[in-house]
Amino acid sequence: MDLPELSPEQQAVVAAIENTRDHIFVTGRAGTGKSTLLEYLSWHSSHTLAICAPTGVAALNVGGQTIHSLFRLPIGVIADHDIDQPPELRKLLSAIDTLVIDEVSMVNADLMDAIDRSLRQARQRPHEAFGGVQIILFGDPYQLAPVPGENDERAYFADHYRSMWFFDAKVWDEADLRIFELTTIHRQHELEFKQLLTAVRHGQVTAEMAGRLNEVGARPAPTDGVITLATTNATVNRINAQGLGRLPGRALSAVADVTGDFGNRAYPADEKLELKVGAQVMFLRNDTGGDRRWVNGTIGEVVKIADTVTVEVDGERHEVQPAVWERYKYSYSPVTKTLRKDVVAEFTQFPLRLAWAVTIHKSQGKTYDRAIIDLGPRSFAPGQTYVALSRITELEGLYLTRPLRPSDIIVDPAVQRFMSTVQAIPGIQA
Repeated sequence: MDLPELSPEQQAVVAAIENTRDHIFVTGRAGTGKSTLLEYLSWHSSHTLAICAPTGVAALNVGGQTIHSLFRLPIGVIADHDIDQPPELRKLLSAIDTLVIDEVSMVNADLMDAIDRSLRQARQRPHEAFGGVQIILFGDPYQLAPVPGENDERAYFADHYRSMWFFDAKVWDEADLRIFELTTIHRQHELEFKQLLTAVRHGQVTAEMAGRLNEVGARPAPTDGVITLATTNATVNRINAQGLGRLPGRALSAVADVTGDFGNRAYPADEKLELKVGAQVMFLRNDTGGDRRWVNGTIGEVVKIADTVTVEVDGERHEVQPAVWERYKYSYSPVTKTLRKDVVAEFTQFPLRLAWAVTIHKSQGKTYDRAIIDLGPRSFAPGQTYVALSRITELEGLYLTRPLRPSDIIVDPAVQRFMSTVQAIPGIQA
């Protein structure tokens, strides 16, 4: 198989997926090319793939369907409740060779077991894990965790599972999961910064490392062209409203065109985008043209608003057209006896968002040359500080609103336990 656009370690993972029926978890720190690999598979795999993700926006980003929508599962703990499967759903699930789940770190153990039970039931293979379907998982548990529910839900997990994480689902007692960790970092190139980020990721930051990050981060932040990554929506909304309010003139609005059923309104961009000339904005997807004038996360300034929006990036002006995000739904075609992927909804909007600030959670997958990290009174989620720091391409681009403290670097012990079992990618030097 000729894979010129992939690195050797990415090629090794594709070979394992294509040439075996093994269940595989593809992980790796921020910027190692997990998304590139998933995109390649979606276009070039020889298997009949279905791609899904735990949230609507994550599913849109990978051209898939949400897990709950694909499997028609109820929200909340499923436990041992009956799973209702009409005939068309059973046919659909029976047509899948390989199921790809992106952002799997947000999938809890109960949902992973429900996926297993659904596939066994639909395919009438009750004694085979996932009903014989190959499972390919993408994600980084050091970055995103499953969201705990109410007290009853927490109590259920405490009673029935070692942890909430997908890797503690009961299905793995009967199925082996091969773990491949991508190690080549494409986002950062300085050895020192890579080493600092690795220490933050694993919760092994020494006083000297923290001092270095705090020394660099303490410099006065620039006033233009830099984005603030904050822990809460309230902080982000306040900073963006202040930024827009400081500009003269009236804000102009672009209202998205939504056709079809977007389900829970998990839109990939603002339904109503308010802009002024001078506004700092961030691109929400890669340039679809061949010359890659911008990528997902590029920061620019609005210089003209008409039927299109003109954005200046690094001294160059680009005319930005509205983009179309498509929501997909899988179905089984009884005529061709194959899996179909149909567009069921479209969301058309300028691929821009006000970007004086963005939440750390929404910065996931983005790359910035420089950013102000605002952890507020405290970082409150495992991996949050690592996600924020690892968005930035170089150490000199780091600005902190306050010094990092030991309590800001939180690593879930369950993740450390699981990730200690990671194996090297065959034929690749770790």
